[in-house]
Formats: sequence, structure tokens, C-alpha cells
Amino acid sequence: ALSLYPKPEIFNTDQGSQYTSYIHTDTLKAHGITISMNGSGRSVDNICIERFWRSAKVEKIYLNEYDRVSVLKNDVKDYINFYNYKRFHESLQYKKPIEVYFNSMKINEQNYNSKKISVA
Repeated sequence: ALSLYPKPEIFNTDQGSQYTSYIHTDTLKAHGITISMNGSGRSVDNICIERFWRSAKVEKIYLNEYDRVSVLKNDVKDYINFYNYKRFHESLQYKKPIEVYFNSMKINEQNYNSKKISVA
């Protein structure tokens, strides 16, 4: 992701082991990214991502039964692209996140329209 998109100033997560591992924190530090972690057991500290996952579950994941992890991963990837590129958000004055992002960053949207995320 760091080779494809502008570097974030801050990376905020919960205290899950994948985020507190040396490999993860050292990568962030090596790129000069500030690490921000929520207090233990405090989901309100990261309310935006908690809200995203609630939407993903209600709008996509809970509507399906998954017998293979690969199908679930593909649905999550598709939902993330839908959420960022096609879904209008009330909190963004009924704009799409991609519109708000490119307007704030002054980046030519056409150069990035074809980019899709990859879920490992």
C-alpha cells in the first residue's frame, strides 16, 4: 500500500497482536508514520473503523453464508471498493469517500481510478 498511495501521517488501530508486532510497528516507524493505538477495550477510540465494519457486516457479510475463506475475502475486498468508490455517505454530505479524498489531496482522480485493493 505504501508504494501505491500517499503515506499517511498517522496509523490508528486497536491493540491487536497484528498491530503491536515488531514487524508492523517497525515498518511504520521506518516510514516516519506516527503510531496511534486505542486504549484497551475502548472501541469508541476508533469509532470510524468500528462503524465501517458494522456497515460491512450488515450490508454484505451477514447477508451471505461462507463455506470458503477465499469467497469471504473476495466479498470484503468488493465491499471496501464499493464503500470507498460508489457508496454515498451521509456524514460526507452525501459524497463518496474517494471524492472527498481526491478533493482534499488535490490529486488527479483519473490516475487512481483503476487502483483496486488487495486483501491478503
